[in-house]
Amino acid sequence: MQVSFSPDEIVAIAKPSMIKGSTADSIRGIAGLSAAAAGDLSFLGNNKYRLQVRESRASLVLLPVDYVGEPSVGQMFLWVENPSTVLSLICGRIEQLLWPKPAPGIHPSAVIAKSARIATSATIGPLCVIEDGVTIGERCHLQAQVFVGRGASLGEDCWLQPGSIVAAECSLHDRVRLHPGVVVGSDGFGYDFVRGRHEKVPQVGCVEIGSDVEIGANSTLDRARFSRTVIGDGTKIDNLVQIGHNVVIGKHCLLCAQVGISGSATIEDFVVLGGQAGVGGHITIGKGAKVAGQAGVTFDADPGSFLKGNPALSFQLEQRINVLKQRLPGLFDRVKSIEEQLVGLKKSSARDEVG
Repeated sequence: MQVSFSPDEIVAIAKPSMIKGSTADSIRGIAGLSAAAAGDLSFLGNNKYRLQVRESRASLVLLPVDYVGEPSVGQMFLWVENPSTVLSLICGRIEQLLWPKPAPGIHPSAVIAKSARIATSATIGPLCVIEDGVTIGERCHLQAQVFVGRGASLGEDCWLQPGSIVAAECSLHDRVRLHPGVVVGSDGFGYDFVRGRHEKVPQVGCVEIGSDVEIGANSTLDRARFSRTVIGDGTKIDNLVQIGHNVVIGKHCLLCAQVGISGSATIEDFVVLGGQAGVGGHITIGKGAKVAGQAGVTFDADPGSFLKGNPALSFQLEQRINVLKQRLPGLFDRVKSIEEQLVGLKKSSARDEVG
């Protein structure tokens, strides 16, 4: 980290309910409790690390309101409602200092169609390509080598990082962030088997992304076969996620890394999909449902349900099955022993009959 904050500046950001101790150190780094040194900020975000607080050498520590303890000499404790949230606020300030947004304007190497409408407050970086009929809203920031296709639109305060693509006719609402390599509007995977060969089905729809959506690096969102592929407001998508054509994702969902969603699936509001979870086509995951990592969902899931496994089952049932799986070797041994006893009894009975 190449920036520093005084303790008073950290206090002004954190707005703690209580302060104990003091430090003369400038805050120049952030570290875990056990690894922190003088000049570092640390925090207690998980109770299992509570005992590390008293041993930490951090100059300043963010603590939950229920923590009981005293700082060492030269150390400051700040009690806050949620240490992780406060740390995020501080990291946001650091982000602004480390990567300040450049002044508005269009880099000379950018290729801009004459019919494109670009707000004067927007920033267009080197080697960007913006095609006919594109609309780019106020304070948008397009970094190097961003491509925006014909007729696409960006709302206000969008941030498109290097190498991201918004294909023709697709739209982003306000405050959308695309990380490097994101592709919005690639063709849906659609083919009909005709006369012994796979014939491509034209994909003539678009992708519509709501406000406050963030999409991780190298994720891909396919355009609809017709109509729209939709991502709802506030949804957050991790790296390497594949979203198929005509998928509809609701508001404030979380999609972790390598999730795959097949065409025409519906993901309702507040759904969480764990890493590498797969969702089959034309099914619905109900509002507030959770799907564990690597689960494979091939049927409609009720609102609020929790699924695990492949094929996916209710979390409780899958847990019971996993426990039983661990007992299978012993069960086979018992069955083998019973079989041997039965064979012995049968032989003994046969001898008795002969005698």
